[in-house]
Amino acid sequence: MGNVSKQPADVYEMIVRAIDAGLYRPGDRLVESELAERFGVSRTPVREALQRLETQSLLERDGRSLIVATLDHDQMAELYVVRRELEGLAARLAARHATIEEVAVLREMVAADNRLIEDPVALSRANRRFHKQIHLASHNRYLVQQLDLVYRTMALMASTSLAAEGRGRVAQEEHEGIVAAIATRDEEAAEKAVRAHISDAFMTRLRRDADAREQQGG
Repeated sequence: MGNVSKQPADVYEMIVRAIDAGLYRPGDRLVESELAERFGVSRTPVREALQRLETQSLLERDGRSLIVATLDHDQMAELYVVRRELEGLAARLAARHATIEEVAVLREMVAADNRLIEDPVALSRANRRFHKQIHLASHNRYLVQQLDLVYRTMALMASTSLAAEGRGRVAQEEHEGIVAAIATRDEEAAEKAVRAHISDAFMTRLRRDADAREQQGG
């Protein structure tokens, strides 16, 4: 009985995590009754959570059904523009406000993540954790909220740019540079490093998408 009392916000988070984990992929249909059964809740909080997800454009209509949204080229480009600007600001603020302990944790994360370079899926999860730590180190709650929404939308991308040949190692080197700038309180360098990091990731994704289109066409 206790599970049925879950609030819509709880169900919303569960659906978001399921999309982020790849249990539901772009184009998959979300059925109210199936979600209620999966999560052990009544249909009312599921319905409210789905409405919220549709409002945030994480879900879209396909006839009478709701499906996980798919980002087209323009939407992806727009998302990366916003991500680059917001993450650049987060890095600048982190260089200004991060505590010694937060910097130490960032360094520990980079060292640990270096062992995941050959595992793109695990590295992608670790990458989100690393960036979230920088967001928190900015000590700006409103910026963190906006970046949370950006990262939720990024879950709609079918694959990670870290799966590209050699990208994992380069990304880790870029992370090291970002942490070094934050540690030395160099706000300009931290912002510049993160903006370059995001741009590199975007270019990697564009190349992968171009290759995929060529393979489909040929």
